[in-house]
Amino acid sequence: QVQLVESGGGLVQAGGSLRLSCVASGRTSVYAMGWFRQAPGKEREFVAAISRSGLTTYYSPVKGRFAISRDNPKSTVYLQMNSLKPEDTAVYYCAASGRVGIPVDQYSRAMDYWGGGTLVTVSS
Repeated sequence: QVQLVESGGGLVQAGGSLRLSCVASGRTSVYAMGWFRQAPGKEREFVAAISRSGLTTYYSPVKGRFAISRDNPKSTVYLQMNSLKPEDTAVYYCAASGRVGIPVDQYSRAMDYWGGGTLVTVSS
């Protein structure tokens, strides 16, 4: 099993920045890692994902504003969020896949483990 713990959420004004972190622990190796979000009254949606080698994929509305990265020795994935908008307000969840060889374009559907979430609120 894998445990994922997020941190870095908070309240920020529109146009501001936040950096989310997620640390993975446990006996099972993880491969792709990513971030999802769920806004009030909406379904959870994919935000970004990254392979162990650094290949990335993003949800179109966040491209150019958000950047995902990871530190494999630290089993940590990050989400740098810039130029935040009120519509980015959501609970952000870290996710990880225990499956090898998943194509990058399928990462959004290949996550096996989930964190508890961290709230990001963007005020206008």
